[in-house]
Amino acid sequence: MNFLESVKMAGKTLLSNKLRSALTMLGIVIGNASVIAMIGIGEGGQKYVSGQLESLGPNVLFVIPGNRETQRISRDVPKTLVLEDAEAIATQVPTIAAVTAELNSRQVVTSRNKNTNVNIVGTTPSFLVVRDFEIDKGRFFTNVDMKRSNQVVVLGAKLAERFFGNSNAVGQQLRIKDASFQVIGVLTAKGSNLGVDYDDAVLMPIITTANRIVGRTSPYGLELTYITASAKNSDSVDAAQFQITNLLRLRHKLTGEDDFTINTQKDALQTVGQITGALTIMLAAIAGISLFVGGIGIMNIMLVSVTERTQEIGLRKAIGATEQDILLQFMIEAVIVSAIGGLVGTAVGVSGIFLVAALTPLEAGISPLAIAMAVGVSGGIGLFFGVVPARRAAKLDPIVALRSA
Repeated sequence: MNFLESVKMAGKTLLSNKLRSALTMLGIVIGNASVIAMIGIGEGGQKYVSGQLESLGPNVLFVIPGNRETQRISRDVPKTLVLEDAEAIATQVPTIAAVTAELNSRQVVTSRNKNTNVNIVGTTPSFLVVRDFEIDKGRFFTNVDMKRSNQVVVLGAKLAERFFGNSNAVGQQLRIKDASFQVIGVLTAKGSNLGVDYDDAVLMPIITTANRIVGRTSPYGLELTYITASAKNSDSVDAAQFQITNLLRLRHKLTGEDDFTINTQKDALQTVGQITGALTIMLAAIAGISLFVGGIGIMNIMLVSVTERTQEIGLRKAIGATEQDILLQFMIEAVIVSAIGGLVGTAVGVSGIFLVAALTPLEAGISPLAIAMAVGVSGGIGLFFGVVPARRAAKLDPIVALRSA
């Protein structure tokens, strides 16, 4: 019997037991779909977070109060950065194009009969340049507004719509902590970025935030939540990080560890890649257990099939079929079941990835390598778990098989 005849016979045998064949494939289908979907969702999550980081700009550096150890063991953020540090970075670091500072606080904001708890962002006029935002209506506050501590605010697009609907928010009044503020502008919608939604925030001059909202709690100057700096180009990021570190160590008169942390987009992308990569591998490994279970199902059904087809095996061997012929047929049946299950599982997994992409912000991450590996592994599992039943069938003595049938 040649290979083609073995394939045809295996196909006829599987079609004669459609329900059993379909149930045998089900484990492989679920396993394959799970592996492909988990890897795809993991890659989609990585692309989404990377896109969020890249939207900050390729040359952005974040200077955060406290070193990594103090940030890890303390809930209270240390007040080690002040506005004068940001001003010094802007004037004394040659590789920096622009610098902005932020002082954040959550407060209840009231307008007419509406009120909501939102993020108050005290910042500087260079915020638009460094964070790559645009003004949709009105204007942004200026250095004059900041120096005079003017009570003016710029609203995120989502917050402006919530308070004022389709009417123009510019010129309207808000109340924050019993103080009245005039809306002078509305930001263009940009969406949430790394957990901070500026579309749902109130921006005001940082001096105003310190004087009217937060108060001054540091004896060394106006304390900051963090400083954001933009390097002149991507090649200057490492040099800018080195220069900012040296400058702040001199200003803070440090001889030991830093009392601040500088994070770059490159660092963040690397960290995100490591975390999402590890999670993807873990999810794929968990889903891969389904493939193993599916393989056991194939072996179980094939063993039952050997028992049921004892007479057929005995008859075929009696008329001249060799052990290799019987072995080949049962192996082909196992591989066909696992391969078809793999292809169906691939279709289900890819459909699941597109469904997740349609219902969530995650991008559809389809890896051809993951699909090839999943289908290959499913075929290999069919081959591996089909060996025992196939060998058992091939070793049957034809006389004993015919007598026991």
